[in-house]
Amino acid sequence: MSAQLIFDHVPLGAIIRYSDGTPRPPERHRRKLRAWESRNNTGRLVRKQTGTQVGETTIPAAITLHEGDFGSKAVIVLRVFKTVSVDSDLAFTVVERPAIGSVLVFDRPGDEAELVHVAANRQAADEWLSRNGYPNAVLREVTADEAAADQIEGRAA
Repeated sequence: MSAQLIFDHVPLGAIIRYSDGTPRPPERHRRKLRAWESRNNTGRLVRKQTGTQVGETTIPAAITLHEGDFGSKAVIVLRVFKTVSVDSDLAFTVVERPAIGSVLVFDRPGDEAELVHVAANRQAADEWLSRNGYPNAVLREVTADEAAADQIEGRAA
């Protein structure tokens, strides 16, 4: 599946695996392994940016994946994201879609919103928000209609 198909058909909150198709190098080749991992990994789809025109430069649409958080004792020090243009040569696979009834928590309203959490239900989302402080957060429940449409698109892609 291409990045363009992910952008067009896969819902925010889905777990996406991406790969360049090369085999994993042995553990002993640390530099090669790190380089390989930068093009072969998994992340949660947290944002879709539409393409824009800046002067004479065209910036294509892109998807952003949240690959993980680093820190200690419930304090996140570093959040790792990967933003990929829709014309990327990487291959993408949908590993998991958000469950029907789960609640997506966005950091703010509007087109520039970024998914910050996927909760099992509304109560869990409210509890998470009370601990994590996003004052402009927007909650959206995943509906059966969205999931059915996404599954149809997933089969076609």
